[in-house]
Formats: sequence, structure tokens, C-alpha cells
Amino acid sequence: MSTLKQARNLQDVVWNGSLPLEIRLSPSECRIYDQADSYFIQYPRLSYLPFLLPRLHAFFASSLIEPDVPANDGWFSFENVPLKWHYPLGLLYDLFSGATPSQSPGSNPREQASPDEEDSLPWRLTLHFTEWPDDQLVRLDPEGKVVHDAFINSVKEADFLRNGTAKGIMSLSKDDSTQLWKAVQDYDPKTFNPISQKLMYAQGAPLRHIPLKIYLPSSPSNSEPTSGHLRVVQSLVTPVAAGTREPQSIGNALHALLPALFPSRRTPILAKPILHGTVVPMTAPVEELLKVAAYLDGWLHVGVVMMG
Repeated sequence: MSTLKQARNLQDVVWNGSLPLEIRLSPSECRIYDQADSYFIQYPRLSYLPFLLPRLHAFFASSLIEPDVPANDGWFSFENVPLKWHYPLGLLYDLFSGATPSQSPGSNPREQASPDEEDSLPWRLTLHFTEWPDDQLVRLDPEGKVVHDAFINSVKEADFLRNGTAKGIMSLSKDDSTQLWKAVQDYDPKTFNPISQKLMYAQGAPLRHIPLKIYLPSSPSNSEPTSGHLRVVQSLVTPVAAGTREPQSIGNALHALLPALFPSRRTPILAKPILHGTVVPMTAPVEELLKVAAYLDGWLHVGVVMMG
């Protein structure tokens, strides 16, 4: 990551990352039970599943028992676990698919697919239009405002952590704000990246904190499903290690946040950090990771996979 060319190459790898999906209509909502054709698509890891709902509704309309149900009533599940629509696809896959992550940072996950990942691809999801899980998912609206607001709020939170203020996102021109959201919907890096760069160092000063969220399995209560239960951990992570002038590494951050899982700052012993389907080197500086591997909302969403 030491050169501009390397950084751009890694950014391209992240942007080009995608997953093959096989989306099936829930048998209970299908006129012919489970005989409807599946919908296949190669979909960007950084993007969001709700953007697929209009075309999925059109594809499955003739098979629906209730064809007049609106597209925004659609939601996805994997092995009976409702998938949170505000999580990017790649994060959902890394957290729930059970695929073994690549060991080669910066490599193309599809070219380095492990046997476990190959067995899990295409990722098979179930699409529902009824029985919305209100206890787990916020309902969507026809105009897409709920998805938009969730994304922008996440961008604002990341902006505040980076710069100590959300003036960056709040001071964007109306055109830039509109283009930012359109670029997310259209998955257009040429439009997205210049606006995103305006936000990274909006105050023209060093970053105050790194927007970092850690996702790890958590023991559910007896009343909750045993699959797909997660705990999200976040705290203030500085770009420079406390008491030093050295860049803060992901290993240092994980040791501070989760010392029981990461007793070593340099070597994974009990668990591994996963970002974009790849094991992150414990020595990787968090600010460098943020520059090249942040999700579209400006966050580093890092999953934790137990070893052994």
C-alpha cells in the first residue's frame, strides 16, 4: 500500500469484487411451489440487495400467489435467517455463507476461491414478499427513502468519526449529494470516488478516528434463532497508536477492542479478521485500509471468523 499505484490497484480489486447469486422465490409464495425458475446474477460485493427488488419483482410476478404485492415488500433470507438489507452484500456473505476467506490480501477473491467458497457459490438466497420480519428488519418504502436515509446516516456517522464533525457530508452541494446517491444505486465508481474523496479529509486535517465496526458471532438467548446472531462492536480507533507516532494497525485495534479473541497484536491465534472476503494482515495500518478498502458508506466493516 506504499505507493499510489498499489493503492489504486487495491481500490480497483475492491470495486470489481462480485458474487454470483441464485435467488429463489419462497415456495410458500409461489403458485407452483418450488418450481419457479431461479434468478441468477453476478452482483457487486459493495452494493445492497434492495436495489435488486424491482427487477426481481418483475421476474417473479407471474409465479407469485399475490402478484400485486409491491416490490418494496421484498426481503431476503439465507437458511431461514433474514438478511439485514442495510448491510452490503459482501459483508452479508462473509458473515453468513460459511465460506473460508482468501489468505492472499489484495488478490481477487474469485481467483483465489477456496473449496468451501466454491461449494457455497452461487450464494443461494430466498426472496420473500410476505410475512415481513418486523422484529428484525425495518420496512422499506416505495420511493426508496428508507434505504437512502439509512445509507446517508451511516455516511454522516463515518464523517463525524473521521473529522470530528459531519460538515463534510452536510456541506456537499445538492448536485454532489444527488450524484453520490445515484452513483451508489448505479454502482458507478467514476462518479462516486471524486465525491467520496471530498469527504475523506473534509477539514484538510489528519483523521481523528477510523470508522471501524467489528462483527462477530454471539451466543443467542433461547428465544432467538441459533443461526445468524451477531454482535457488532465499535469504539474510538485512532489512526496513530496511543503513546507512539506509529500507525495504528488492525491488530492493535482488535487487541484493544477484543483482547480475549485477539490476545496477540501481530498473529491470529483464536480468530481472524475478514474484509472483502480476505484475511486482513494484523500489521495492516487502519488508515491505509480505510483509504483503499472502505465500503461505500465510508466504514471498514470487518468480520471475525473463529479459527480451528
